[in-house]
Amino acid sequence: MPPLPDAKQLKEILSRVRAVYTQLAARPVERNCTGRAECCHFKLTGRTPHLTRGEAHLAAQAWKATGRKALPSKTDGACPFLSPEQKCLIYDSRPFGCRTHFCAAAGGPYSRREVLDLIRELEEIDRLLGGKGPLSLETALAAVR
Repeated sequence: MPPLPDAKQLKEILSRVRAVYTQLAARPVERNCTGRAECCHFKLTGRTPHLTRGEAHLAAQAWKATGRKALPSKTDGACPFLSPEQKCLIYDSRPFGCRTHFCAAAGGPYSRREVLDLIRELEEIDRLLGGKGPLSLETALAAVR
């Protein structure tokens, strides 16, 4: 496993990941997330987000900012970032997959061609961090802690 980036490098990395999320939000694709959280129940949907190393760092930082340390163990197959009230505790820092591929109610998945440039940027950040491509949410988070 590659060494964790220092504070300055991490700040730059997180800035690049946030820029990807900002660019995604500016795309003219109609989205309407109402926070129903159905897509956050991975066991029910059969879909689990996969995160690049940069995304994992951003999600981990957002999780720590909530004042929590360890991810809860969920036996129901729900996202570990989902609160008992069914709200995403890291919503502003949620992974790319959660923003683009999961929720039918919010507008369904983006077409890969609509976001390929952003995927490539996340993959480049991953490569710079020594990642080997997207990993399942919990595996990705474990790799950056």
